[in-house]
Amino acid sequence: MTTTTTLLPAATPPAPRPDRTRALLRCGIVAGPIFVLTFLVDGATRDDYDPLRHPVSSLALGDHGWTQTANFLLCGLLTLLFAVGARRALRPGRASTWGPLLIGVWAVGLLVAGTFTTDPVSGYPPGTPDAPTAYSTSGTLHDGAALVAFPALTAAFFVLTRRFAGQRRRGWAIYSALSGLVFLAGFVLAGTGFAQTAGLVDLAGLYQRIAIITGLLWLTLLAVHLRRQVSGAPTRR
Repeated sequence: MTTTTTLLPAATPPAPRPDRTRALLRCGIVAGPIFVLTFLVDGATRDDYDPLRHPVSSLALGDHGWTQTANFLLCGLLTLLFAVGARRALRPGRASTWGPLLIGVWAVGLLVAGTFTTDPVSGYPPGTPDAPTAYSTSGTLHDGAALVAFPALTAAFFVLTRRFAGQRRRGWAIYSALSGLVFLAGFVLAGTGFAQTAGLVDLAGLYQRIAIITGLLWLTLLAVHLRRQVSGAPTRR
């Protein structure tokens, strides 16, 4: 008697649905503009608040602080969904894991920043000292999230720079690298200024805004770029 064994092909995971991926990437397109527009308008209309001197996080303090708190949470959630979409759009290939993961860490940092309010700094709200005399648990967790999130997004710039360079997308590689350098410089200068370093404290808010806007603009354009790829539309090198 002869026994015949039939070998079945190994099951392959289902490919991500393009419509779902595009929806996730769309979250990354709107997250940055909503966040920036909200803190710019809120900062320009808040009494005794100086956008050049005070951090974005300080907008979460005071009677209208819920606006910036909601802004952090909304941007964090949308960016986290975008990270999932970026994972789908980038794989397979270089940076398809680490790029989205680092963007996801940035998103979680925004969620933590919205959950835990910062301590007063640089004299805002009025009547508070320039430098905290003691740190609250909430303020410590807020600052700790920033110390993780900002370096994570910095790393994401350069991880994806390598991917674009490997694909010979020179424009995207240069743009990502330069954006990463500006983002890192703004983060360092802002942190040094918020620590009340003479010569930097009065412009610390400006440095932070340069970093945030640079980073969120890059994420927005990256989302547009990846969505065009998923949709099959031609993309510029």
